[in-house]
Amino acid sequence: MGDPKRQRRKYETPRRPWDMVRLREELRLIGEYGLRNKRELWRYQTMLSRFRHRARILLALPPEVREEGAKILVDKLYRVGILPKDADLDRILDLRVEDLLDRRLQTMVYKLGLAKSILQARQMIVHGHVAVGDRIIRIPSYMVKRGEEELLRYAYGSPYSNPDHPIRRIIATAA
Repeated sequence: MGDPKRQRRKYETPRRPWDMVRLREELRLIGEYGLRNKRELWRYQTMLSRFRHRARILLALPPEVREEGAKILVDKLYRVGILPKDADLDRILDLRVEDLLDRRLQTMVYKLGLAKSILQARQMIVHGHVAVGDRIIRIPSYMVKRGEEELLRYAYGSPYSNPDHPIRRIIATAA
């Protein structure tokens, strides 16, 4: 179980730390998705690596055993909103880290037009101005599940919930 005060790392570091191509790609993703640091990116790369590893293991099993495990894995990725309902294991192997990053609350807030930049979306979430349904979420890396996209809005007590707020007028004119 482990000590709750000493949490384990949820990411794996790159094998080649000074690979220039990888460093450029990481910087592009950090800027595009407004990540705080590379550890956030590595966490999603590790999560994707584990999904793909499970899919490869399932593909090596006999077909009658594979179907049950594949259904569980595809259903999990469907609930998160990464895959369609009728996806197969080959589709899991085709996933990219951008597919996971697109499901983050910070990215969703920006793409829905609630913020004028990806960094403003992060600030609004951390300061408690964004709600999913009735819950205020203060974690930019919260994975928005399928069906929660329609529930994204400004929080009830937030000044942004007022349609006459200056930021909302700027966002409305930009769109």
